[in-house]
Amino acid sequence: MRIGLYPGTFDPITLGHIDIIRRAAVLVDRLVLGVAINRDKGPLFTLEERVEMIEVECAKLSAQTGTEIVAHPFENLLINCAHDVGAQVIVRGLRAVADFEYEFQMVGMNRALDNSVETVFLMADANHQAIASKLVKEIARLGGDVTKFVTPPVREALLAKFS
Repeated sequence: MRIGLYPGTFDPITLGHIDIIRRAAVLVDRLVLGVAINRDKGPLFTLEERVEMIEVECAKLSAQTGTEIVAHPFENLLINCAHDVGAQVIVRGLRAVADFEYEFQMVGMNRALDNSVETVFLMADANHQAIASKLVKEIARLGGDVTKFVTPPVREALLAKFS
Protein backbone atom coordinates (compact mmCIF):
# COMPACT_ATOMS: atom_id res chain seq x y z
CA MET A 1 0.00 0.00 0.00
CA ARG A 2 1.37 3.41 -0.98
CA ILE A 3 0.89 5.86 1.87
CA GLY A 4 1.42 9.58 1.45
CA LEU A 5 1.66 12.25 4.12
CA TYR A 6 0.55 15.81 3.37
CA PRO A 7 1.51 17.93 6.40
CA GLY A 8 0.26 21.37 7.28
CA THR A 9 -1.38 23.50 9.90
CA PHE A 10 -4.59 23.72 7.86
CA ASP A 11 -5.71 26.80 9.81
CA PRO A 12 -8.10 26.77 8.01
CA ILE A 13 -8.14 24.29 5.14
CA THR A 14 -8.39 26.27 1.87
CA LEU A 15 -9.29 25.51 -1.72
CA GLY A 16 -5.54 25.45 -2.37
CA HIS A 17 -5.11 22.64 0.15
CA ILE A 18 -8.09 20.80 -1.31
CA ASP A 19 -6.59 21.05 -4.80
CA ILE A 20 -3.33 19.47 -3.59
CA ILE A 21 -5.23 16.79 -1.64
CA ARG A 22 -7.33 15.88 -4.68
CA ARG A 23 -4.27 15.57 -6.90
CA ALA A 24 -2.19 13.71 -4.29
CA ALA A 25 -5.01 11.23 -3.67
CA VAL A 26 -4.58 9.72 -7.14
CA LEU A 27 -0.89 9.06 -6.44
CA VAL A 28 -1.33 6.99 -3.28
CA ASP A 29 -3.65 4.38 -1.79
CA ARG A 30 -3.94 6.22 1.52
CA LEU A 31 -3.35 9.90 2.11
CA VAL A 32 -2.71 11.09 5.66
CA LEU A 33 -3.14 14.79 6.35
CA GLY A 34 -0.67 15.55 9.10
CA VAL A 35 -2.31 18.32 11.11
CA ALA A 36 0.55 20.14 12.78
CA ILE A 37 0.18 21.12 16.41
CA ASN A 38 2.34 24.23 16.23
CA ARG A 39 1.86 26.31 19.35
CA ASP A 40 4.29 28.95 18.02
CA LYS A 41 1.94 29.82 15.16
CA GLY A 42 -0.99 30.45 17.51
CA PRO A 43 -3.69 28.94 15.28
CA LEU A 44 -7.11 30.59 15.04
CA PHE A 45 -8.89 27.23 15.10
CA THR A 46 -8.36 24.58 17.75
CA LEU A 47 -6.84 21.27 16.74
CA GLU A 48 -10.24 19.64 17.06
CA GLU A 49 -11.87 22.27 14.80
CA ARG A 50 -9.15 21.90 12.16
CA VAL A 51 -9.43 18.11 12.18
CA GLU A 52 -13.23 18.33 11.89
CA MET A 53 -13.01 20.73 8.92
CA ILE A 54 -10.53 18.40 7.22
CA GLU A 55 -12.72 15.35 7.82
CA VAL A 56 -15.79 17.09 6.37
CA GLU A 57 -13.95 18.29 3.26
CA CYS A 58 -12.00 15.09 2.70
CA ALA A 59 -14.97 12.73 3.01
CA LYS A 60 -16.16 14.06 -0.37
CA LEU A 61 -12.70 13.75 -1.92
CA SER A 62 -12.24 10.24 -0.59
CA ALA A 63 -15.55 9.17 -2.15
CA GLN A 64 -14.60 10.80 -5.48
CA THR A 65 -11.08 9.38 -5.70
CA GLY A 66 -11.52 6.04 -3.94
CA THR A 67 -8.49 6.88 -1.80
CA GLU A 68 -8.65 6.73 1.97
CA ILE A 69 -7.94 10.22 3.31
CA VAL A 70 -7.49 10.69 7.05
CA ALA A 71 -6.43 13.44 9.45
CA HIS A 72 -3.59 12.70 11.86
CA PRO A 73 -2.53 15.36 14.39
CA PHE A 74 1.21 15.47 15.12
CA GLU A 75 3.63 17.46 17.22
CA ASN A 76 6.89 15.67 16.50
CA LEU A 77 9.36 15.88 13.63
CA LEU A 78 7.76 15.49 10.22
CA ILE A 79 9.99 12.52 9.40
CA ASN A 80 8.89 10.84 12.65
CA CYS A 81 5.27 11.48 11.75
CA ALA A 82 5.93 9.84 8.37
CA HIS A 83 7.27 6.79 10.23
CA ASP A 84 4.27 6.81 12.61
CA VAL A 85 1.76 6.62 9.74
CA GLY A 86 3.88 4.35 7.51
CA ALA A 87 4.28 6.96 4.77
CA GLN A 88 6.78 6.34 2.00
CA VAL A 89 6.22 9.79 0.51
CA ILE A 90 5.70 13.30 1.84
CA VAL A 91 3.54 15.52 -0.37
CA ARG A 92 4.17 19.25 -0.40
CA GLY A 93 2.40 21.97 -2.34
CA LEU A 94 4.29 24.81 -3.96
CA ARG A 95 2.74 28.18 -4.77
CA ALA A 96 5.75 30.23 -5.79
CA VAL A 97 9.54 30.33 -5.96
CA ALA A 98 9.65 31.60 -2.36
CA ASP A 99 8.02 28.34 -1.22
CA PHE A 100 10.63 26.32 -3.07
CA GLU A 101 13.60 27.74 -1.16
CA TYR A 102 12.11 26.84 2.22
CA GLU A 103 10.89 23.43 1.00
CA PHE A 104 14.30 22.67 -0.53
CA GLN A 105 15.91 23.12 2.89
CA MET A 106 13.26 20.94 4.54
CA VAL A 107 13.80 18.13 2.03
CA GLY A 108 17.53 18.24 2.67
CA MET A 109 17.04 17.97 6.41
CA ASN A 110 14.43 15.22 6.11
CA ARG A 111 16.67 13.22 3.76
CA ALA A 112 19.56 13.58 6.20
CA LEU A 113 17.31 12.15 8.93
CA ASP A 114 15.92 9.35 6.71
CA ASN A 115 16.56 9.07 3.00
CA SER A 116 14.01 6.28 2.54
CA VAL A 117 11.09 8.74 2.68
CA GLU A 118 10.70 10.61 -0.61
CA THR A 119 9.25 14.11 -0.97
CA VAL A 120 7.02 14.97 -3.92
CA PHE A 121 6.10 18.54 -4.85
CA LEU A 122 2.83 19.44 -6.50
CA MET A 123 2.53 22.89 -8.00
CA ALA A 124 -0.57 24.75 -6.94
CA ASP A 125 -3.14 25.22 -9.65
CA ALA A 126 -2.88 28.71 -11.15
CA ASN A 127 -6.30 29.58 -9.69
CA HIS A 128 -5.05 28.80 -6.18
CA GLN A 129 -1.46 30.09 -6.18
CA ALA A 130 -2.24 33.22 -4.17
CA ILE A 131 -4.22 31.43 -1.46
CA ALA A 132 -2.56 31.27 1.95
CA SER A 133 -4.39 30.46 5.18
CA LYS A 134 -2.78 33.47 6.85
CA LEU A 135 -4.17 35.83 4.21
CA VAL A 136 -7.59 34.16 4.23
CA LYS A 137 -7.81 34.72 8.00
CA GLU A 138 -6.78 38.35 7.60
CA ILE A 139 -9.38 38.97 4.89
CA ALA A 140 -12.09 37.35 7.03
CA ARG A 141 -11.00 39.28 10.14
CA LEU A 142 -11.32 42.56 8.25
CA GLY A 143 -14.77 41.68 6.90
CA GLY A 144 -13.72 40.72 3.37
CA ASP A 145 -15.28 38.00 1.25
CA VAL A 146 -13.36 34.71 1.38
CA THR A 147 -15.78 32.80 -0.86
CA LYS A 148 -13.12 32.39 -3.58
CA PHE A 149 -10.64 30.83 -1.16
CA VAL A 150 -12.52 28.36 1.05
CA THR A 151 -15.55 26.09 0.96
CA PRO A 152 -18.89 27.32 2.38
CA PRO A 153 -18.55 25.39 5.69
CA VAL A 154 -15.06 26.83 6.26
CA ARG A 155 -16.31 30.31 5.37
CA GLU A 156 -19.05 29.93 7.99
CA ALA A 157 -16.50 28.79 10.57
CA LEU A 158 -14.35 31.85 9.82
CA LEU A 159 -17.35 34.18 10.10
CA ALA A 160 -18.25 32.61 13.44
CA LYS A 161 -14.71 33.16 14.76
CA PHE A 162 -14.70 36.84 13.79
CA SER A 163 -18.30 37.75 14.65
